[in-house]
Amino acid sequence: QVQLVESGGGLVQPGGSLRLSCVASGRTFNNEIMGWFRQAPGKEREFVASIRWGSGTTVYADSVKGRFTISRDKAKNTMYLQMNSLKPEDTAVYSCAMRPSATASFTSWGQGTQVAVSS
Repeated sequence: QVQLVESGGGLVQPGGSLRLSCVASGRTFNNEIMGWFRQAPGKEREFVASIRWGSGTTVYADSVKGRFTISRDKAKNTMYLQMNSLKPEDTAVYSCAMRPSATASFTSWGQGTQVAVSS
């Protein structure tokens, strides 16, 4: 399994922006899929967005479409989540994860970074 480390979380006001980073190490990637998930206290973990490492093809949850942008820098083995127009309901611990293919599970997870959106 790869090692994934998230950073960039913090406290922002509604309407503000944050950019999360996820640095991957341990192996080189080919056609793996990496994604962002979030989980609020007492709630189930939910999918946010994913990106195909090689092609850059992206998928977004309806709740963040048009506000969040997922991207990656292949040379730096780093994935990003640009979050704009943040809402209080975006408050959660955000984690990055990797799946070997579209038919496999997300088997590698980072430790998570806290995002809080509040006035």
